[in-house]
Amino acid sequence: MARRVVVTGSAGMLGGHLTRRLALDGHHVVGVDLRPPAGPAAESGTPVEHRIGDVRDLPLMTEVMTGADAVVHCAGALPSYPAEQIHDLIVTGTGTVLEAGRLAGVERLVHISSTAVYGLPELVPTPEDHPRAPVDPYTRAKAAAEELAEKYRANGMRVPVLRPKTFLGPGRMGLFAMLFEWAEEGRNFPVLGKGDKRIQMFAIEDLVDAVALVLDAPAPVADDTYNLAAAEFGTLREDFQAVLDAAGHGKRVVSLPAGPALAGLRLLERSRLSPVYGRLARKLLADSYVSIDKARDRLGFRPRLSNRDAILRTYAWWRENRATGASRGATSRDAWRQGALSLAKVFF
Repeated sequence: MARRVVVTGSAGMLGGHLTRRLALDGHHVVGVDLRPPAGPAAESGTPVEHRIGDVRDLPLMTEVMTGADAVVHCAGALPSYPAEQIHDLIVTGTGTVLEAGRLAGVERLVHISSTAVYGLPELVPTPEDHPRAPVDPYTRAKAAAEELAEKYRANGMRVPVLRPKTFLGPGRMGLFAMLFEWAEEGRNFPVLGKGDKRIQMFAIEDLVDAVALVLDAPAPVADDTYNLAAAEFGTLREDFQAVLDAAGHGKRVVSLPAGPALAGLRLLERSRLSPVYGRLARKLLADSYVSIDKARDRLGFRPRLSNRDAILRTYAWWRENRATGASRGATSRDAWRQGALSLAKVFF
């Protein structure tokens, strides 16, 4: 059944993929973003309407959502943003979207959250009922946004909450562009410690499939919270080595002593000389994966791509679509400036 679906953050990586998929499925899609879309919304299918606007603008969001059958809230902020901006975009933005949805009488509002709400959990695989344990401005904002979503759900609004792992695919740059660049230049690539920790990721194609499942699911099934991630994944060393092998230079993943390397990254972060934020560095030193049993059993979710599939597809896309320059990491579509880390190339 064709629906009118509003997608916030439609110019971002997830929003862009999602608007194309929904349009190809025949839905009438309205995208909302501060920026214009990165490319054509769909090669074929229903044309996508795009509105330039801020999700914190309640009158605008209420107007856009009026008459919509569903909303998918993808807009947010990156962990690299200043703390006050992270809170404003994620918490204030989510609150405004939820209130606009209530005022417009939207039947279903899908909130895209993150497994980051668990902080640095010791329990793996981490289930959905694990307590939220934020450790930095980004995770605190994501946890607070979820609390808002749950409040509206408790008051009778249908608000599915999806918690994806870090997702990869065509259009993804960010810190992954550093790995890809070093691989392409024929350099070894460093990992903290042995690189033997199992770090679960997620293919953008599978995330979009999951959103489509939630939009179609019966109300009692949809109105819940779900972890989403790859079913097949290995260690960080294995996944990074796959990229180096694909580059064809015979280079290897190189271990760095975890303690000194982590201390150095913290110093560079405080000095704003590195884009690697503290939580990212710390989570790479422990196994990090979640249970997707609930999504499998209730939604029928079956991820098709492994970690390796996702990262190699992203690398292949990067090779064909390299950015002409790096940015400060305004979006996940941008290759982040490596700062002082680029000087370390000479050692690898």
